Amino acid sequence: MSQTLCPQRTALTLAASGVPVLPLRRGKVPFANCLTCAGNACGGRPNMKTPGPCDCPGVCHAWAAATTSPEVILSAPWAAAWRRAVCVGYHPGGTGLTVVDLDNADAIAWARGFLPATRTVPTTRGEHWLYRGAMTSRNAVRPGVDIKSTMAYARYLGPGTGPLAALPETVRALAVKRPPAARTAPHAGAVPAGSGECPHRTPAYLERGITMAVQRITAARSAVHATVYRTFLAVLATHGRCSCLTDAHVTRLFAAAQSKGERARHCTDAWTNARTTLGL
Repeated sequence: MSQTLCPQRTALTLAASGVPVLPLRRGKVPFANCLTCAGNACGGRPNMKTPGPCDCPGVCHAWAAATTSPEVILSAPWAAAWRRAVCVGYHPGGTGLTVVDLDNADAIAWARGFLPATRTVPTTRGEHWLYRGAMTSRNAVRPGVDIKSTMAYARYLGPGTGPLAALPETVRALAVKRPPAARTAPHAGAVPAGSGECPHRTPAYLERGITMAVQRITAARSAVHATVYRTFLAVLATHGRCSCLTDAHVTRLFAAAQSKGERARHCTDAWTNARTTLGL
C-alpha cells in the first residue's frame, strides 16, 4: 500500500530504519502546536536542535517532533494525527542527509550542470537530490532551489534512484549568507587563485563550471547582488583551492556581473568576501 493510502505504515517502516518521521497534513505542512504549546509557551524541545518528540504527547514543534520510536508513532495522540495526515515527513539532518529541493525544470537543469550526480527522487514539480552529510538548511538559495537538512523537514516520496554522493562544498556554499561588503577592496587583478595541486581530471570540468556560472549570472532577473556573490562562492568552493582557476576565468565572471549592472568594485568586494567566507 502506498504512503498516500497509509502514511502511518510508511512512517513505521522508515522509523525502523532510523529515519525520524512526522505526519504532514493537507498542504504538506506539519500539524499545529496544541494549545499548551501554542506560541512556544511550553519552552519547546531543549534548544530545538535534535529530532525526537517534545515533552507534549501530541505532534508538536514540526521537525523537532520527528521520531524513530514506534511507541510514539502508534500512541493515541499521534494516531489521531496520522488519520488526518496526507503524507509522511522526515528530518533529513536527523538521518545524516541533505536534500536539495529542485522545484522546476530550470532548477533541475542548473543542478545537472553544476552539482555532482547523486540519488534523485521525483517530486510533483521537480526533483529531490539527496546527499550523504548534514548541513544548515536554507530556502531560496537560488530560484527554485531550497536546501533541507538540519532543523527542517522534507516530504518522503520514496527511496529514489542512484547511489548517494557525499555532500559537496558547492552545496554547503549555497547556504552561506552573504557577509557585509568589505570597506576596502583590492583591485580585481590582485585577487589570486589557489596554488594547490589541481584534483580535476580534465580542463573541461572547469570550463563547464565557469560557463554555467556565467550563464547563472547573466540569467538573473532580480537579486543580482546576491546571485553574483553566491555564484562566486560556488566557483571558489569547487576551484578556489587548486591551481586551475586563472585570472582569465575571474575576468569572465566579473564581466558577466558587470553586464548586469554591477560595478567593478562590487565584483571585487563579492569575490573577496567569498574567499574570506571559505578561508581562502
